Amino acid sequence: MITDKASGKILATAFCEGKKQDFALFKESRTVFTSAKACLADSGYGGLMKVRFNSLTPQKKSKRHPLTNKDKANNRAIARERIGCEHVMGRLKVFKILSLPYRNRRKRFGLRFNLIAAICNLERND
Repeated sequence: MITDKASGKILATAFCEGKKQDFALFKESRTVFTSAKACLADSGYGGLMKVRFNSLTPQKKSKRHPLTNKDKANNRAIARERIGCEHVMGRLKVFKILSLPYRNRRKRFGLRFNLIAAICNLERND
């Protein structure tokens, strides 16, 4: 899901059958960005900087390489910028069809999600 930081609107969505990593779905969707816009993503998009130069993702820690204080401060700064996107996801999860396991036909999930996203965008205009 791609959101606009300034308006809080949902700009684009992508879906797939079954389980797929976020970054793999992003590459498969072939979403085009303007070069002036910065892309903020969560840690699920680890290789995004290789594909798109104007992007920020938080650093991950590992067992052998813990995060430094500078990395932690950088992750906090990215989280402060991304909080608008997290609020949009929270607005979507008010609809129980998105917050609970989906038990209907999978073919119609994309349609239903896009309708709910349109409702959230319409509420954002008011």
